[in-house]
Amino acid sequence: MKLKSQAKNKTATPTAALALALALATTSAHAQNGPGGLALAQQQNCMSCHSVTRTFMGPALRAVAAKYVGKPDAQTYLAHKILEGSSGVWGTVPMPANTQLSPAQAATLASWILTLK
Repeated sequence: MKLKSQAKNKTATPTAALALALALATTSAHAQNGPGGLALAQQQNCMSCHSVTRTFMGPALRAVAAKYVGKPDAQTYLAHKILEGSSGVWGTVPMPANTQLSPAQAATLASWILTLK
């Protein structure tokens, strides 16, 4: 019985080490790339005008995702609109330019929005 137990421990250890390495790599990449979509949207005040599920001053982010998800350049298009602002696409209330965002942050937000479909 001892041999079986030791054999299990030897196979479990590399598996556990691999899982830990993957978790650390993911955490490290996340820390380097900044917060994820929702956290970034909250941090940059996107949620002052938008909600994930309901129209507020701006459209619901799920509605945005539904409108653009099938388009091949959707992520690039949305990132541009996030950075430069927009008017007339979703009604009369314009979306101001978000000059405080980097292009990478705008791309992160656009990618996240498209997952909300």
